[in-house]
Amino acid sequence: MSYDTEGSADEKPKRLNNEDKLAMLHADLVAEFDTIQSAVSDERLQCLQDRRFYSITGAQWEGPLGQQFAKKPKFEVNKVHLAVIRIINEYRNNRITVNFVPKDGAQNNQLADACQGLYRADEQDSVAEEAYDNAFEEAVGGGYGAYRFTTEYMDESDEEDETQRIRIKPIFDADSSVFWNLDAKRQDKSDAKKCWVLSSMTPDAFEEEWETSPASWSKDVFQTQFDWFTPDVVFVAEVYVVEMVKDVVNVFRGVDGSEKRYLQSELDDEDSTVAETLKATGFTLARTKKIKTKKVRKYIMDGGRILEDCGYIAGPNIPIVPVYGKRWFVDNVERCMGHVRLAKDAQRLKNMQLSKLGEISALSTVEKPIMTPEEIAGHTVMWSEDNVKNYPYLLKNRALDLNGNPVLAPMEYTRVPQIPPAMAALLQITEQDMQDLLGNQQAGEQLQPNMSGVAVELVQNKLDMQTFIYMSNMSKSVKRGGEIWLGMAKEILVDEGRTLKTIDPSGTVSSITIDRPNINRKTGAVVLENHFADANFDVVSDVGPSSASKRSSTVRALTGMMQISADPETIQVLGAMAMMNMEGEGIEDVRGFYRNKLIHLGVIKPTPEEAQGLAEEQQAAAQKPDPQAEYLMAAAAKAAADSTKAKADTILTMAKVDQTKAQTAETLSGVDISNEQHLMATVDALHNALQPQPVETPQPVDAPQAPVAPPMQ
Repeated sequence: MSYDTEGSADEKPKRLNNEDKLAMLHADLVAEFDTIQSAVSDERLQCLQDRRFYSITGAQWEGPLGQQFAKKPKFEVNKVHLAVIRIINEYRNNRITVNFVPKDGAQNNQLADACQGLYRADEQDSVAEEAYDNAFEEAVGGGYGAYRFTTEYMDESDEEDETQRIRIKPIFDADSSVFWNLDAKRQDKSDAKKCWVLSSMTPDAFEEEWETSPASWSKDVFQTQFDWFTPDVVFVAEVYVVEMVKDVVNVFRGVDGSEKRYLQSELDDEDSTVAETLKATGFTLARTKKIKTKKVRKYIMDGGRILEDCGYIAGPNIPIVPVYGKRWFVDNVERCMGHVRLAKDAQRLKNMQLSKLGEISALSTVEKPIMTPEEIAGHTVMWSEDNVKNYPYLLKNRALDLNGNPVLAPMEYTRVPQIPPAMAALLQITEQDMQDLLGNQQAGEQLQPNMSGVAVELVQNKLDMQTFIYMSNMSKSVKRGGEIWLGMAKEILVDEGRTLKTIDPSGTVSSITIDRPNINRKTGAVVLENHFADANFDVVSDVGPSSASKRSSTVRALTGMMQISADPETIQVLGAMAMMNMEGEGIEDVRGFYRNKLIHLGVIKPTPEEAQGLAEEQQAAAQKPDPQAEYLMAAAAKAAADSTKAKADTILTMAKVDQTKAQTAETLSGVDISNEQHLMATVDALHNALQPQPVETPQPVDAPQAPVAPPMQ
């Protein structure tokens, strides 16, 4: 789906079809703008004067005061400027960003993380800090600032490449160039129906761009009293008009019961492939519903005609973000102011006093005698050289009357200039008033070297509370910017398979793929990852005390927790987190080391790339056992082998015993019964032989010899 971008310099104005209708529309928009400008011109002029007062040299003497001090010294000691710069520096030291939170409160939403990464990438590519800083400075100085969101083609030289990204750009002099319809009451202007943004062009650039003679748009809010030269410019108005467009919502149901919703305009778009994708994935039309959707139409016009009808822009919101310093609605008129307005009179009074003191100090501080020319005649050289040669006395002629007689006249002297007592007292009062109005800046600069970190933080917090309203209002504007960005992203990030750069909170650059097919592990159905048409999120922003760096406070808190913790694992985690938040030159690699350590401990949620790397490490670790585990496994195997060998030896010994028993039994079983009887007789004979015999009886010679029995086993 393609949308017209925010007006490229190379584009030519479109030929208008309905001249009468556009002429009537131009007249209506001009008349409404004149009414709005008349209602808010006084307030906006004060905002412009406040910005000039603190930022332009000599602007503090603009108006009747400068006329009163004409041909007199006009000194400026601009203390308001220092107060404004301190607030601006506090903001730049603590940037505010947005978070996308699922409306159902789901945790670890991948699409929300993708939106945050893309938003940071768009900020970086757009150099959005310039837009934020300019809007915040104009809001603090004058009371009103603004910045804008636009869409740009990734490659304007390629006619076939219609991919776009969102860009964030500054709006300069917003107090005199950005106007809303009077019915818009909300601070973020989310309820606005129309918005006018004026921009200046030189007449030559106008003619080259639009090929017609210029007719400047009416602009009443300006202040050029102290400027020596102002360029000749022509003002052109960009007008954003909110329209309610009728459309049809088509609800498609998939084979798994899931539903997807698409507008009929999306299906009818020639460049869209939504219908083919739905048909290929098995989705069928379930029901339809007629609705009215909010669209924003953009026109570019000068004072005489509508130069271009840009058509509908991306997103349902006017892409202009207002930033207020302080804001009220009084008598049905929106009023705003910054940090300067209440201190202007005190600053003027101090400048007047210092200018008067300078004028007094420029006069002579020496009393000089007043004499007639006759009295000093002939002694003029002596009087003129007295400051150099320091004569011990000075000579003069005697004064004579009309008759030539000497006259003794009293000597007259010039008076030394004196500071009026009222001025001395007023100087002290003015200085105290400026401190009360601008905030006691000196308290934060008079910190002693031996003060504790807690005491320093308390002093800084006290100073922060004086300017916290500006940070809070900027936070509201940043939140509105996130809503505008999300509305645009849902309509331009629809190119399937497109790879986009993202940036995580730590600044690591990665990428995502739009509408990447994936299988749902629970249902088994094919789903599209990073499908931004389904990005239905709440946008939130957060702002805290803006004094010193939040990282320093975090490190101090973590080190304090380490002192009271006794758990070694907790101390390890706290120490790693403290190292991650350390500030210093060349510490990025150390932060990465401790981040990786916390990821392995399960403390920090890894990015998709880090999660993939962790899974690869685990897989590699599973394939290659740990050396200690290998040693334990080898020791266990050796012990098992020793046990098996011992069992085998035992079995072998028992087998040998059984074999011996079997052999003995076999030997015994092989003896003849007769031999057994003969053996028994021999045993009896031996027994009898051992008994004492009275007479030895000789045995016959031919008597048979008894066999010798084997020894008993």
